[in-house]
Amino acid sequence: MHRQPAATTIRDSLHDRIPLGQAAVRLLATEPFLRLDRIQQLGFVSKVWPGAKHTRFEHSIGVYHLMRRAIESLQRTCPDLNLPDEAVRVSCAAALLHDIGHYPFSHAIEELGAPVLPHETVARRVIESPEITAILEQDWGVRPDDVMNMIDPVDELAPELELLRGLLSGPLDVDKLDYLPRDAKGCNVPYGGVDTPRLLDALRVAEVEGIQRIVVGEKGVSPLHSLINARQEMFDNVYWHHTNRACMVMLLRAVQEALINDAIEPEALTELDDASLIHRFRQPDMPGQTRDLVGALESRSIHKRAVEISARATDLYSYLGSLFYDPAARRRLELSMAAALSVQLGVEVGDHEVLIDLPKPEKWKTSVWVQFDRPPVGFRRLMPWVDVVGLADADFKRYEEHRRMIRIVTTERLRNDVGERWESLLLPLLGMSG
Repeated sequence: MHRQPAATTIRDSLHDRIPLGQAAVRLLATEPFLRLDRIQQLGFVSKVWPGAKHTRFEHSIGVYHLMRRAIESLQRTCPDLNLPDEAVRVSCAAALLHDIGHYPFSHAIEELGAPVLPHETVARRVIESPEITAILEQDWGVRPDDVMNMIDPVDELAPELELLRGLLSGPLDVDKLDYLPRDAKGCNVPYGGVDTPRLLDALRVAEVEGIQRIVVGEKGVSPLHSLINARQEMFDNVYWHHTNRACMVMLLRAVQEALINDAIEPEALTELDDASLIHRFRQPDMPGQTRDLVGALESRSIHKRAVEISARATDLYSYLGSLFYDPAARRRLELSMAAALSVQLGVEVGDHEVLIDLPKPEKWKTSVWVQFDRPPVGFRRLMPWVDVVGLADADFKRYEEHRRMIRIVTTERLRNDVGERWESLLLPLLGMSG
């Protein structure tokens, strides 16, 4: 793989020394990339684990580093691969820029859906800007359209780019290989451990059903399984932690009110970072609910769990879960619950004091193939992951459904009242009986 001479070396907390060529340094110095240094990778998780203040900036550099290592590994293990140097540069540029369109505070805002665009779509707009386009064309020697389509697939990619895209987005991508151990390290928790060198060394290219795909050798089975387990453990213990989720739903509602009242345009959200978003939402032209919610986040007056609803509450869980895809309906239900509680208690209840937290349903994909040099009796030389380990996507999804809680969160003063009255507040609104 062609390498530029290192212009500088970054000492990373996870990967140690990461050499960067001049082309990479040019991208790091742009304002869109510098904004990532002001966006915490884990959003509000630092409210629980104060050390988890690492940023999208360092994560992006880590993904770039792992992309280079993964491609080098493929070129070692598959000497006949003959990847064009331009395809390698496109893949590395896409790895560095994959989060360039990210919103402040991790994924909270993105859960709102339209008119808030996915961060991959926003990345396309950022890459189209004259500054980024010029650097990609002149310093990287690549077509910006190729980089955009690696991140946000719209147009068909050349076969070699489609192959390498599996390293950026997929069941064994370098994005997860960076963020899981980095997040675990930032939180100082014993989850998220992955044998990254062994997994990268196990990467292969094989023809699967007539298409060239990245697969893993038999020595990659265990580290890939650890990657899947690490992801489950991090969701279970960190990403879905009740305090983090309460903060996220508070911010989500604050943004929703600002958008509904035309106090901010969706496009403006992508230009803000964590601190500037909070500052903007404290301004007098913002709706009162928006100001109150971000003020509470600033002062750590975080909504508390009043009710947790598990998947075993089948009909209720299913109905509420469906509201993830209809934020307007969720807001109407929150407002109705607050109004009903006000009547029952005979006191004023703010419209934003009762919120419903609906963690995003995760997509568990293990569509990986395993290649054996000397397959055991009963195995074939090339086999799908599920046939090798006996675990399918549905097994991981079943675990997630039982661990992913839907919560009603409230201001602390209302916590006990909502906990005691939730059935009379919620079920009549849904046409259900207690």
